[in-house]
Amino acid sequence: MAARILDGNKIRDEIKQELAEQIQELKASGITPGLAAVLVGEDPASQIYVRSKVKTCESLGLYSEKIEWPADTTTERLLELVRDLNSRNDIDGILVQLPLPPQVDSKLVLEAIDPAKDVDGFHPVSVGNLVRNRPGLVPCTPAGIIEILRRSGVAMKGARAVVIGRSDIVGKPVAMLLLHNHATVTICHSRTQDLPGVAREGDILVAAMGKPAFVTGDFIKPGATVIDVGINRLTTEEEIREIYHDPTGPLEKLKAKGSVLVGDVQPEDAREKAGAFTPVPGGVGPLTIAILMSNTVRAAKLRRGMRAAAKA
Repeated sequence: MAARILDGNKIRDEIKQELAEQIQELKASGITPGLAAVLVGEDPASQIYVRSKVKTCESLGLYSEKIEWPADTTTERLLELVRDLNSRNDIDGILVQLPLPPQVDSKLVLEAIDPAKDVDGFHPVSVGNLVRNRPGLVPCTPAGIIEILRRSGVAMKGARAVVIGRSDIVGKPVAMLLLHNHATVTICHSRTQDLPGVAREGDILVAAMGKPAFVTGDFIKPGATVIDVGINRLTTEEEIREIYHDPTGPLEKLKAKGSVLVGDVQPEDAREKAGAFTPVPGGVGPLTIAILMSNTVRAAKLRRGMRAAAKA
């Protein structure tokens, strides 16, 4: 029996509908949550991401402000901008799109953001709140993973969860969120001995290491829920033939579109061995911007002392 596909687009639309209602309620009380998106340089992928975030703000009725500065911007100028945004009451969330140009001290800039406006959840204060399970803003992709599991009826309480990848952006925070949801969590990485054997212990397996189709059937416990965080672009016939058991469909897509997206999990193996899995594209990816919007609304509530409402 083929694994159940966990549809990220459907869950994203549910979250956006709920947010639209919350935003209208806030507006009725005179509050319009606001997001500032800071883009430095002309990285094409970053431009697409920021444009998409601003467009989503508009569709939900959030106030958004896109701030575009040239690639030769200094750390000092960016710090001045962040200080200005920190002081503005109409801005609830500050997003500095990464990567920043090499001359900019990214850590210094990110740590200058007021933790109350840290909608990416990267500030040390946000990390501390996450670890202690206190009210705060959580990194978007990990929070999206938890929403997928919760809304798909996947039991976390008492489950064995294995996270492959220990990044500050995904691996560590999603492990902490799973722990708060009463899963027993193991974090794996490149130096884990017998990685496939450890991964096979997971009722929930999260793959977030950035290696195309690295997680094969040997890693998957039969019936497990597999969450694939990876987004890797294949551009050659050789890559596709190396990864796919049956490359026919992907080769046709390569010919038509010039590239094929694959996650960190071998998709045919996931379909065959898992009980449920997130596809790439259309799984975890769509949740990231939805959670960014959710964090902006949450920040607006928390900043105004609406703690009970922010839990919703």
